[in-house]
Formats: sequence, structure tokens, C-alpha cells
Amino acid sequence: MKWEAVIGLEIHVHLKTRTKMFCRCAVGALDDPNTRTCPVCLAHPGTLPVPNKQAIEMTLRLGLALGCRVAERAIFHRKNYFYPDNPKGYQISQYDEPLCLNGRLRLPGPDGVAEVGITRAHLEEDAAKTLHVGGAEGRIRGATASLVDFNRAGTPLVEIVTEPDIRSAEQARRFLQVLRRTVVELGISDAEMEKGSLRFDVNVSVRPGGSDELRTRTELKNMNSFAFAARGIEREIERQIAIYESGGQVEQETLHFDPSREDAPPLRSKEEAQDYRYFPEPDLLPVEPLREWSLDELRATLPESPAARLERVLAAGVDLRDAEALNAEPERVSLFEALRDAGIEAKPAATFVLNDITRHEVDPARVNGAEVAKVLRDRDQIPREAFDAAVAASATDGFSAEEYLRERTVADASELDPVIDRILSENEQQVEAYRGGKEGLLGFFVGQVMRETQGKANPKAVNDRLREKLAK
Repeated sequence: MKWEAVIGLEIHVHLKTRTKMFCRCAVGALDDPNTRTCPVCLAHPGTLPVPNKQAIEMTLRLGLALGCRVAERAIFHRKNYFYPDNPKGYQISQYDEPLCLNGRLRLPGPDGVAEVGITRAHLEEDAAKTLHVGGAEGRIRGATASLVDFNRAGTPLVEIVTEPDIRSAEQARRFLQVLRRTVVELGISDAEMEKGSLRFDVNVSVRPGGSDELRTRTELKNMNSFAFAARGIEREIERQIAIYESGGQVEQETLHFDPSREDAPPLRSKEEAQDYRYFPEPDLLPVEPLREWSLDELRATLPESPAARLERVLAAGVDLRDAEALNAEPERVSLFEALRDAGIEAKPAATFVLNDITRHEVDPARVNGAEVAKVLRDRDQIPREAFDAAVAASATDGFSAEEYLRERTVADASELDPVIDRILSENEQQVEAYRGGKEGLLGFFVGQVMRETQGKANPKAVNDRLREKLAK
């Protein structure tokens, strides 16, 4: 039987606000432990929450960027659970009336564009951070003790929940990368996984290919690496298929993927909404976004979607790997497109931006694409040193290709032949070896000619003349 994966994601993003979600404590999750706290975020009796307006606006901008419908009325709820990193005994979150609903993100890939539904994007406060001591890499598995740092408690957190529209670990990885770029370019979060400002949970189930049923799912909890997420998903898909094919049933539970062991031991049974006993937060009024903000004005502040940019680069003929690398910085794509507009083909344009511009640590935003395209078009006609110098200078004010193009390479046979003839006569043993089948020696001869001409010989012309003479 052919099986199909059904994958949904829950992505948690720390918002880049100055203060916490419901109090005036400065955000500082990585500061000295328990130094960014107050009676509100520590849940002292008698304290009252006040919502952070900037966090609400950031969530609205994200929702619009994801094509969501903004609710006329959104309500904060109490989500009840008891855990050492939750000082209130509940979390202020949103349940059935969140800020943003029913969005969609177009996900370009090798097989075309897939659409992943966005169920909701809602705003909540983060919990504190539990530090596990004695286990491998700070993980709960094998830990001998746990400590709690309350700095993170109350940090504004937006949760994005997708529909179960993802069908492979690779597609999940690409979705997470595009979503992260979206968040970063909106300016609402640094989304740095190693610092915990972007985390995600993955819900996985499998079903027979062609079926539309939704079988029992498991949740891989608190992933913070695209590569680990892909490995964890692949491993869970294989595990569930093996269970069904052996006649068993998958249990609904939360798993903790350990990349160092390539396994995912269960943490607990998977909770449902009723387990949290949601009810409206009595200390907060409903939020009415359409009264407080103009959605048209918010839309006008949105940058281009990274997903749309990636789709355009792929359509230009760039392979997926290079297209994703270009898309990591909008400025790279802008330079790539400027080179294309100047007549450079897609593959060499992408290679130039990813290799030459990066190697010379040039800011692509400062490069005059039309001018540097002249250098790129004639790179085989100028010495390598001149080409490298042009690339290194391409971001300077007033850069002109002309001064570098003056240094044309030597391509005339009358000038090259004496040098080539002398090198062949001085290396008779290598000549015989080449003619005996060791054609890799051609590079040796080319190198000798380039050294003799101090890099001024045209490499293509040198190759052609050497092949002709060695064939005699």
C-alpha cells in the first residue's frame, strides 16, 4: 500500500516589542535569570494585565501578510494548565475568536506551487523557561533537575497554525523557511531559532494514498531547527506506517524528538481544547481591530512576500537550491533581476550573486547591476585579477565597468603560440602522457601558460590552442 503523510504546523514567534505582553517589564529572555520580572508577570495576587498595543498591531500585519481575515472582535482567554514554568496556572491566549483567520500561503517548489492554509494567527503570552540540568544538551531526557527562569514569562508570542496541507518533510522545511523570512522582513521578530524566538510543533499522521481521511496524529514538540524538524517528521512517518502495516493503531500523544539519538520518546498524551478549560479572560476587554486600525494603511506597510519573490526567481529558470539561497536576502534577488534585465542568463546571474558577490563580501544592495553586468558579460575577455577587482569595487559610488574592461586578455594566436610552444617543449614527458590518454594534464598546461603570461592570456583561447597542438 502507498501511504501519504498529513502534516500541520504550529509556529510560535516572539514579537520584537520593547515590553512584555501584559506588563511593562522589558523583554529580555536571555538576560541574567529572573531579572526581567514584576508582580504582573509573576502572577502576584491583585495584579491586572494591560495588553501591549504594538504586539496587537504586529500580529495584524502578519495576518495581512498571510492573507488572513482580520476579526472584527477578538477575545483573550485563559488557557489553564499547571506546569512549573507557568506562574499563573493559566496562560492568557486566544481560543475561538482570534485576531486573524483563514489565510493562505503559496509555497513554490520543484513541482509547482502548493497552497498551505493558515487556520489562524493568534496572540498570547509566552511561558517561563525551564532549564533541564544533567541531561544531554539541556533536554528533559536524562535530566536530574529542572530550574525555572521567569524572564521569558509574559513575552508577546504569536502562534500561527496551519491546515494539514503539507505532504512531506521537505515541504514542511520549505514552508518554515519561507514563513521565517516573512516574519523577519515584516520586522516583527528576529525569529532566531538558536535563541528560542522561533519554535514550532509538528503534527503528523499518515493515511492510504488517495484517501481524504484524517487519522490519529502525534505531535513533535518544540522543534528549533529546520533540519531537525525534517528528520523528526521523516522518522515519525516511518514509525506510523510500520505500526499500521503490523496491524496496530497509532496513539495520540506528544513526542519529544531527540536529534542526537534519532528517536522521539513520548512526553504525555496529546491534549485537546477541553483539557485546557478555556474561558474568556475576565480582566481584559475584547479587542476590536477595525476600530483601532486602518487595514489599508497596515497593508501599505507590508514588504513583498518572500513566497512571491521565490516563485518569481524559480520562474526565471533558477533551480530550487539556488533560488532559496537568493531568496534569503531580498537584495540578492534585486541584484539577480537587475543582471537578468541587463541580458545575463539566469544560471550565470545566480551563480555570480551567490558566489562572486558573497566571496568578495560585497553588499548586493549597493551594486549597480547594469554596470556590473558589462563586466560579467565579458569576464572571459579580461584577466581574472581585473574581474575580481571589478567585483570588489562594484558597490562603490560611481563604479564604471569601462576601466576594468580595458584590460583585455590576450587571445591572438600569434602572441599565444610562442609561449605555448615553449611550455610544450619544456614538458615533453607530460605531453606524451597526455597523448597517451591522461587528458587531465590539460589543466597543467593551461596553468603554465597563465603563469607565463601573468594571467593575461584568454583561458578559452589557451585551451583551444593547446588542444590543437597536443592533437598533432
